[in-house]
Amino acid sequence: MKRREQSQTEQLRHALSEREAQLHEAQARLAALEGSTSLQVGRALTAAAKRPGRGLVRLPRDLFRLWRKSGTAQQGTGRRRKAEPVRSFDAERQEARLLSGTIGDSGDRLVVAGILAPEVRAAIDPYVRVVPLRPQDAQIVFESVDVDAVLVSASATAPGTLWAHAGDPAVADRTRALNWVVEAASARGVPAILIADTPAPPALAMLGFDHVHHGDVGVPLHRFNPIAVEPERDPAPVYLPSAGPGTPVVDRLVGRLDGVRRVEPRWDSLPDVLRKAAGAVVDNPGAADRALVCGARALLLGGSPDNGQGALHTVAADVGTLRSGAAEAELARMREAGALTPEELRLALRSVFLTDATPVRLAEIFGRASLAPGSGSASLPLKGREVALLAMPADDSVSLAFAGDVLDQEHPPAEVVVPEGAAHFAGIERLRSHGVPLRTVAGVEPTVAGPGPGDWARLASAAAATWVAPWRAPRGSAFLADVLCAAECSGADAVGPAVASWRSAPSVDIDVVDQAVADQEYVFVSAIQPDLARRELIRRGLQPGVWTRHGARLLALGSAQDAGPETSPYRARSRPNAG
Repeated sequence: MKRREQSQTEQLRHALSEREAQLHEAQARLAALEGSTSLQVGRALTAAAKRPGRGLVRLPRDLFRLWRKSGTAQQGTGRRRKAEPVRSFDAERQEARLLSGTIGDSGDRLVVAGILAPEVRAAIDPYVRVVPLRPQDAQIVFESVDVDAVLVSASATAPGTLWAHAGDPAVADRTRALNWVVEAASARGVPAILIADTPAPPALAMLGFDHVHHGDVGVPLHRFNPIAVEPERDPAPVYLPSAGPGTPVVDRLVGRLDGVRRVEPRWDSLPDVLRKAAGAVVDNPGAADRALVCGARALLLGGSPDNGQGALHTVAADVGTLRSGAAEAELARMREAGALTPEELRLALRSVFLTDATPVRLAEIFGRASLAPGSGSASLPLKGREVALLAMPADDSVSLAFAGDVLDQEHPPAEVVVPEGAAHFAGIERLRSHGVPLRTVAGVEPTVAGPGPGDWARLASAAAATWVAPWRAPRGSAFLADVLCAAECSGADAVGPAVASWRSAPSVDIDVVDQAVADQEYVFVSAIQPDLARRELIRRGLQPGVWTRHGARLLALGSAQDAGPETSPYRARSRPNAG
């Protein structure tokens, strides 16, 4: 068992016993020192020097008495064992761990020692536990914690940061500290990973990293999303230059685009800029992804040309584009189309959620590194996406429809929970034959009126996943992906279509407000028909109409038509030529 998984109480009790032993040892040494002959001789000489008249007369007598006492003491204590200082590595490690604030981790996330830029830290914080390292205390902190990996982003070495120019031979102190961290991690068997998200000193990649990931950490949907965005957007496109040096062709292309505002916001205000704009001109795919999930149409300079019918418009960044005016034509089409339609936004979010979101990218990065035995799984960043599908089929036909819906999901459920009486239905047998994890609950039977909150609560109590989704009818292959994506974007406690009101006789004003928001999506409302909710919320057995009174955050997300890129008139892609 790993050190951080041990009981915090036991660790503190052990540290306290070590301190008590050291205190007793110090008291014994102090008593021995005060009773030593050397100290008493020194005191006698000091007293004689302070009073030379009387002290010098008494000094021979005092010294003779000390000599006689010292001989007697040596005979009585000659066989005593010399005391050794009580000190242990565990106690010292415990002290440093308490000071670094990393004790008591829950163990449901990977723990990494991070040298990260603020933007990267904000992106990965919900999915991994980060112990930051600084140049002045990197050795002390790293020795005091037990981590699964060392994560270093090239953007953390940018000018003006704590680790500025680390990896450059001219900055020997920071380079030496970073090299020590990498070597210490290798000695422990802990992988060191470099995220090459920006240009960095060439020597940085030569420090002996176990894996180098070329690219960023994906799109953090908890930061870039269309939640509660204003319906009116600025029609003027914005140009977001990449962090690295731009190419001359891209600079000339941007100079020819009329009406495009160049903005360089801080990393923490970039999502707000994209939510207010109807379109964005970018020069890297990562920025295009961020624009799409915020509801803005994107023109990517440097991608493979397309026919201009999708949410992502791309043109090549070459001399031919400069001569042909293709960039101006694509910009005109993007302006004419305006912000993304609800269907395009749903497709863009789904694509990024499944392939390019931060937890997916982290699982990919950790999967390519060899985590030490006893460390967490590389898939732990995806733990928050686990969902249990609850169903109460009444007969074989309903169970077969349920099985087909489950097996067709783009994001498959972690488990399926059904009543014990439905375990013999043909659809449940089909799920079992496909290896879908199944749980059965006794004492729950379908009724003519349909399942109530108490029935769903009993099924949810048997689930182990973070989220539960009550199944009422086939919803299409994108059902779980869409509701989980909405929950990841918003941090909501439940997601589903907004309803006018759960109250039997609402007042006229409340009814008007509820009806006004019932048709909106990605906004927080007071009442929904839950398609997805946290397991603890369903287990309480409350009627959904009172969830907001108990502090739950409810996000409106209507039922979308199951139209993929093949059948939809729109094509929302997160990468060029990735249809």
